[in-house]
Formats: sequence, structure tokens, C-alpha cells
Amino acid sequence: MSPHGDAGASAPRIRRGPQTLRGAAAAGPTFDQLLLRSDDPRSSERQSTTTDAWRVLRIQGEFVEGFGALADLGPAISVFGSARTGPGAAEYEQAREVGRRLAEAGFGVVTGGGPGAMEAANRGAKEAGGLSVGLGIELPHEQGMNDWVDLGVDFRYFFVRKVMFLKYSQGFVVVPGGLGTLDELFEALTLVQTGKVTAFPVVLLGRDFWGPLVDWIRDSLVERGMVNPADVSLLQLADSPEEAVDLVLNTVAGGRWPDREDWDPDHQRITADHGFASGDPQ
Repeated sequence: MSPHGDAGASAPRIRRGPQTLRGAAAAGPTFDQLLLRSDDPRSSERQSTTTDAWRVLRIQGEFVEGFGALADLGPAISVFGSARTGPGAAEYEQAREVGRRLAEAGFGVVTGGGPGAMEAANRGAKEAGGLSVGLGIELPHEQGMNDWVDLGVDFRYFFVRKVMFLKYSQGFVVVPGGLGTLDELFEALTLVQTGKVTAFPVVLLGRDFWGPLVDWIRDSLVERGMVNPADVSLLQLADSPEEAVDLVLNTVAGGRWPDREDWDPDHQRITADHGFASGDPQ
């Protein structure tokens, strides 16, 4: 019998930093919710000042823990995608193949550590004998680290986790996903576009899925002058795991970006015969 009773095995469970909580103890707000809430009637100026001051130390400790765990990671590529993609689905198998090819090329594979496409990429890397890394996050519901992760780090705060993805990855491969995937995608694009990171490839796997998004950026944002036309080429589209990994390897190996003048608007991608141009992506 479970130490928590007959329902112990199925009781809600969450990770909160180093803590594992079940049942009523798991019903409290997450650390991100506590940090961002502004409508708590118990809050006062004094409480906010003292609580936030201590919270800074917790945030600092999380950065230290992440830096320490990942310091010796070596070259790595992050793979993002839906947590809802199940084994056998085309997107799952593509992410698995991406993980395998990246590992065979000598890269560690970093994901959010959860199920779906994240699990698939970790699985592909593990099966190929590569390093499989998961950067988990505390959520109101249990997600947990998938079984294919060799090195897993759980974070309380989303922004700390995002720093780790950008600091320890040399590029992103993005397979079809939802809001979380879009958040990670546009976070990376913003940092590349503003020159915060350089020679950082962002490859979208699945032209049918991502093509309409690229069309919208070009036809709506560029058309209205909200995005520089050249910035559209920061997104590279691929039809297969092989093509996606090749685009990453070509950019990372040369430390260079595709020439934006070779952007082909009819195919929403860099043309196959573009070559590569040196210089900052700005």
C-alpha cells in the first residue's frame, strides 16, 4: 500500500525546486505564480519588500545550480516541440530522428525534459549514444522528466530556464508545437534579431506546419513595416530531419548566417544554392 493511502499512487504530484509534493501539499501556487502575483490581499509594502528580497537569493541560487550543472555540457542544440505528441506520430518520430542525427554529429541534445517531442529528441540522442539533457520546469500539474534524460535540471522560474537554453545551446530545432513552443521560438528570434546572440540557427522542421506562420510574418508584419524584410531569413525551414540538422551544422560550423539576399519568398525558405555569408545577423 502507498504510504499516502490507496490513492497515493495517483495523487497529484508536483516538483517545486528540490521538493516533491503530493495531495494537499501540491495545491499551493508555483514559485512563478508567487513572483508575478499582484492581487494577494495579504500583501503589504513591508511583506513585498522582505519577501522579494529573499526571493532574489532563491533566484540567484537557481542560476548558480544551473550554471554548475551545465558548465561542462559542451556543444549542444536545443530541440523544442509539443508535449502532446505521442509515440508513433510523425512529429514524434521526426524529433527522435533529429535527436539521433545531432548526437551522431557530436552535439548534446537539450530539451524541456518533458513528454512528447521533448521525449522523442532525448530518446533519439540517447539511442545514438549522445548526451541527453532535460531542463524541466515547475508547473501547476506534474509533467516530470522523461526517462531518456541523462542530465536533468528542474527549475522553479521560467526566465532562469530560458537563460540556460540560450547560454548552453548553439542553435534551435523547432518541431510542431503549441504556445510553449512558440514562446521559445520567438524568444530566440528576438535575441538573434537584436544581436544578443550571433551565429545562432533557428530551424523550423515541417514546412506545411510552419509555412503559414512565415507567410504571416512576411505578409502582415513586414508589409506593415513592423519587421525588417531581411529578418525573415532568420527562420530556416526544413522538410526532413536530415535537412534540419544539415542547416544547423552548416551554420554552427562556419559561424555564419545564410545570405538574406538569397531569400526565396515563393518557397518561404533560404534557397538551396544560397551559400553562406559572413557577418553579424543584424
